[in-house]
Amino acid sequence: MREDCSLQIPGDIVELLRISQMTLEIPEVVINRLPVYARALADLDSQGETVVSSHTLGEMLDVTPAQIRKDLSYFGRFGKQGRGYHVPSLLTRLREILGLNRHWRVALVGVGRLGQAIAEYNGFGPQGFHVVAVFDENPELFGKAIAGTTVRDSAELDGYLQATPVDIGIVAVPAVAAQEVVDRMVAGGVRAILNYAPTSPLVPAMVTIRNVDPVLAMQSMTYYVKRGETTLE
Repeated sequence: MREDCSLQIPGDIVELLRISQMTLEIPEVVINRLPVYARALADLDSQGETVVSSHTLGEMLDVTPAQIRKDLSYFGRFGKQGRGYHVPSLLTRLREILGLNRHWRVALVGVGRLGQAIAEYNGFGPQGFHVVAVFDENPELFGKAIAGTTVRDSAELDGYLQATPVDIGIVAVPAVAAQEVVDRMVAGGVRAILNYAPTSPLVPAMVTIRNVDPVLAMQSMTYYVKRGETTLE
């Protein structure tokens, strides 16, 4: 009798391999929805809710139940048909996937009105984001404490990044200076950048950048306002 010499891989390992393969193909739009799901689950958890259906979650977020199930399926199997999702467990898993179960070191460059508002925003800390260094080129601001962090000369940015690892950089400088600041952050090992400058700096493929421009956001919104006015005419 011929002996079967095929390699038998345990089911849990097969599942992990399947999830790892799928992770490489996850659309960015899905990643962007995960924090929204996590926030909704955190609200439910704070209210003492222990189970939620995809239908209820979808109504809360204006997302179809099918979309929620599809998004979560990229990361494994959650919930049971007819019973819904266990809120604390799913919240914990999403926080692990997003890395929200650890602390992230943030460096901010640019302490104008916007930069100061960012530095003083008290919503970062509770979510694990800690502004550990603040830089500006205005000598009048050097040594000033903003939200407990001392403003440093922008010229010190390169040396600081070489000596102190930073996970995320925030850029709040004028558009003409944004690319240079981003380049220095990338050279200093920063692999995630949140850019508030009204421009779109270029970064290597290994770096993730998000551009936040409220003016562009409002300009896109006026299309819908204008369309609505036309419809009413």
